[in-house]
Formats: sequence, structure tokens, C-alpha cells
Amino acid sequence: MRSFALVALGGAAGTLARHGVGEWLNPDGASFPLGTFAVNVTGSFLLGALLTLLVLRGDGGRQRDARLLLGTGALGGYTTYSALAVETQQLVRDGHVALGLTYALGSLAAGLLAALAGIAAVRGAGR
Repeated sequence: MRSFALVALGGAAGTLARHGVGEWLNPDGASFPLGTFAVNVTGSFLLGALLTLLVLRGDGGRQRDARLLLGTGALGGYTTYSALAVETQQLVRDGHVALGLTYALGSLAAGLLAALAGIAAVRGAGR
């Protein structure tokens, strides 16, 4: 039951943070979903950094709790690839095919690069 509570608590915080970023970066009428792009890229960076840090510290109860609270919960709630799919579909449906494809592929590429940067940042800081 403890693991469910950790994920729920982290997920609530992450979801609220995502909503706040979306409200801040996506004014009404914006054609590019900058809020979703920003949370997915920053979340990928943070998840790469967090998981690398936890691996370097070893496998223990505190690391497991941190992974559940911060990784699965907070960053799982913060990032939103379901919104990426919906927003891509809306862009394509509204006739912005090139922008939709650029958004989808750019988000995936930027997320992967951000995760790798998070991994590299933690490994570099540990030396």
C-alpha cells in the first residue's frame, strides 16, 4: 500500500506542475503546444538524471521509494505523451501537417536527447 501512496502523492504534484506549465506557456489561441513540449523535454531530462542517480547509489529501500515518488509518480504525472498524440492529431486535422509532424518527431528526438543529457549530467557530476 505504501508504494501506491508514494506514486499517488508524486503523481498529484507532477500533474499540478504540468497543468501550471501548460497554462503559463500555452496562451489561448497558440498554434504550437509549447507547454506540452516543455514538460516532456524537461521531464525526460529529469527522469534520465534521477534514474542514473538512483542506479549509482545502489538498490535499496530509499532508492525504491524515490523512484516511485519522483520517477513513476511526479515525473509520470508531469510528462504527457497522451497530450502529444492528441495535439499532433489536432494539428494535422486542422491542416498543419508539417507542423504536426515536426512537433511529434521533434518532441521524441528532443526527449531522447534530454534524457541522455540528464544521464550525462549526473555521471559528469559524480566524477
